[in-house]
Amino acid sequence: MNDEDIIKDLPFWNAAIRIQPLDGGITNHNYKVTTETASDTKQYVVRLGSDIPVHQILRFNEIAASKAAHAAGLSPAIQYHCEGVLVMDYIAGKALTPEQVRRENMLQRVLPLVKRCHQEVPKHLRGASIVFWVFHVIRNYTATLFEANSTYADSLPQLLLMANELEAAAAPFDIVFSHNDLLAANILDDGERLWLIDWEYGGFNTPLFDLGGIASNNELDEAQERWMLESYFEKTLDDDLWRRYQAMKTASLLRETLWSMVSELYSSVDFDYRKYTAANLARFDLSLAHFKEL
Repeated sequence: MNDEDIIKDLPFWNAAIRIQPLDGGITNHNYKVTTETASDTKQYVVRLGSDIPVHQILRFNEIAASKAAHAAGLSPAIQYHCEGVLVMDYIAGKALTPEQVRRENMLQRVLPLVKRCHQEVPKHLRGASIVFWVFHVIRNYTATLFEANSTYADSLPQLLLMANELEAAAAPFDIVFSHNDLLAANILDDGERLWLIDWEYGGFNTPLFDLGGIASNNELDEAQERWMLESYFEKTLDDDLWRRYQAMKTASLLRETLWSMVSELYSSVDFDYRKYTAANLARFDLSLAHFKEL
């Protein structure tokens, strides 16, 4: 059964539907669905995707995090879900780009959104939840790549050594509920407010991971990074926090690189993962070199 047939067969619909593919997903297939009756028109996003064990994606966790984020006022409401399917309200907005996130007025809007995620989402979370520990994820990815005889196998031992060094340098750790995938495309602007979407990797983590993700995914400069840390923690930035943050930012780039290496082997989504791997590996190398200079 193809995607459109799966969507049409959902028992959620009470009217005829129109289905339109949405661009941007590199893990799932996403569609905009419009229902029309004589008196009303409604729009939804349908995400199709089951658990992805190699990426530690568990749909029960995504649903719980999405519901909590909606209750916290950050995300659209889930209207229906079943095995491999998530239906949520459609937000008539545009996904941000890294260029937009880097603008001073936008970064000043994005940072409070992330801080609200850290502080407010866990108040609404129900049921079992996960810990997203980037260094465990890195070790698990390297094991997966070794087992699959990946073409990157020769480089993995050195990457593991670097991960261990970064883990030691990033301590001690505060714990919040993090989004853990702060790509610009996961932030929507409807013209009045920002929305945070896509909770596949939501879980308890150090806030430095999300902050590092904002910086690395959107190529913030050093002045922006320092402003971000001082604004988030509401204190003057010292050398210790700066080094811990740089370690976690570098680890976030290593995780993204390994994620792409694994996706090269297992993903069925039409996306150039090899090119994405090369780009992230280059960014990781630069970040690691900078960290070692501190």
